Amino acid sequence: MAGKAKTYTNKELAGYLVGMFGQNVIYNIIATGLYFYFQNVICLPAMALGWIFTIARIWDAINDPMMGTIVDKTRTKWGKCRPYLIIFPAIIGVVTILTFINGNYAEAESSTQKVFIIAWAAVSYIAWGMVYTVCDIPLWGITSLMTEDEGDRSKILGLARIAAGLAGVSVLIVQIAQLVAGIFAANGMEQSKASQYGFIVTAAVMTIISSIMFEFAGISTRERVEQSERHYTIAQNFKIMFKNKPFRQILISGVLRSPIQLLMIIAITLITYYYANGDFMNILLKDDAGNVTGLDFDILIKLLIIAAGVFVGQFAAMGLTPVLVKKIEKKTLYNFFSLVGAIPFAAIFVIYKLANGDIRSMFWVIISGILFLFAGAAMGGINVLQSVMIADCVDYEEYTNGVRTDGVFFSGQSFITKLSAGIATIISAVVYDMVGYSGVNIDTMNKALANGASFVEYNDGKFAAAMFFLISIPPAIGMILSAIPTLKYALTDKEHAKILDILITKRAEKEALEAATAQADAPQAEAQDVEVSVDETQSAE
Repeated sequence: MAGKAKTYTNKELAGYLVGMFGQNVIYNIIATGLYFYFQNVICLPAMALGWIFTIARIWDAINDPMMGTIVDKTRTKWGKCRPYLIIFPAIIGVVTILTFINGNYAEAESSTQKVFIIAWAAVSYIAWGMVYTVCDIPLWGITSLMTEDEGDRSKILGLARIAAGLAGVSVLIVQIAQLVAGIFAANGMEQSKASQYGFIVTAAVMTIISSIMFEFAGISTRERVEQSERHYTIAQNFKIMFKNKPFRQILISGVLRSPIQLLMIIAITLITYYYANGDFMNILLKDDAGNVTGLDFDILIKLLIIAAGVFVGQFAAMGLTPVLVKKIEKKTLYNFFSLVGAIPFAAIFVIYKLANGDIRSMFWVIISGILFLFAGAAMGGINVLQSVMIADCVDYEEYTNGVRTDGVFFSGQSFITKLSAGIATIISAVVYDMVGYSGVNIDTMNKALANGASFVEYNDGKFAAAMFFLISIPPAIGMILSAIPTLKYALTDKEHAKILDILITKRAEKEALEAATAQADAPQAEAQDVEVSVDETQSAE
């Protein structure tokens, strides 16, 4: 008979979700804001940008299992994950702000300055990735230590994905930074410098607030699942990960799905340039003197429809998936999202071509919004299922080999995300370089758009076509490929339920035995204390 599963309190759950939200705001500041900043504000060359992000992400992917090993070896009174969640939020806050402190490549006067700008971008971004890894693996790994109950674990992982998804609101850093830049420009600052300062100020304020929120994940939680006494070296942990068949299948599937990351990498740039002609502040109507006279509701509504399509679908799927896994096999649901989700992704580029490159009319905007909605839903559902299935793999490993490697296995999730982002970034860099969307060309384009040019038609529409291609065709191909490793997924829900019951019973029996042993030893220890006391008294006499 299974013992009673230990689990978290509502207060701990709330604190964890606040921390998860804060951490993912920081992630999006970098993943979306810094990418846009590097590409469109300080105008780094496309291939330099691509290699910076790719090398950093690949190194992070390799570094993640190393950090997972360190986490699994950590032994403190707070547990093995909480120390990192208490100490490192402030550190990642500082490093995040430093990534935005740089020069402008388009305005650099010498090759030395240009090299320094690229070098600082590379070093600061790689440093950020390493610090982020120290926080990210314990943040996800602690979920399997807060509860033994499978339902509660699915709940917290589902809510964690929702909190992470809601943190996607931080992609508005681009629009907020442009608003702040407008304030600097109105006070006489040159536009390119105003744009840069707008991002630095916005990133600093958002990062400080988010770092404080992130701290709650460490100070509000408690680790309840007993830590394994055995632990392994980094080399052994790599072997464990790849010998665990269900985990290996998820890992390969996630890497094959890499191009899906292009949606989040490109989306804000596409929305800002295609629908707002490069500056979100174009939603403001101005008279000849530059005074604001109202809002351009046509642009605003279209922006809202597209943005809602990208993000609402993800949130809805993240909330619904934990409910669906109670009724549908995880493997079946995972493969459904992968295969069916490829359809709306592919359709985005199809309608773009059908409309001859101009889908700004309300009819096409609504169609696009619907396609983004379903594409985002597929992405959100897969993200939740990936986390839940990795947690199942941790139980499988404990059952099979008697060791619970939470840190190592959840480092695999970070490995998938970062390697995927690296692969996606180099894909985008190659495509952008082919059409000339790079370096000084972007600075020239920004000036042309400010003087009335249309992004949709600029450079014969090649820039816009490249963006629509990137968020459509490669992700569709990746989604189809990702289902291949998991068509015959090795760990069924029925088998996992049996494994979890056995583990809970073993833990309960072990705790009962330890309690009985301690109780039996207590009288003996008390008798020894009495004997020592008598001996000391006689000695004193």
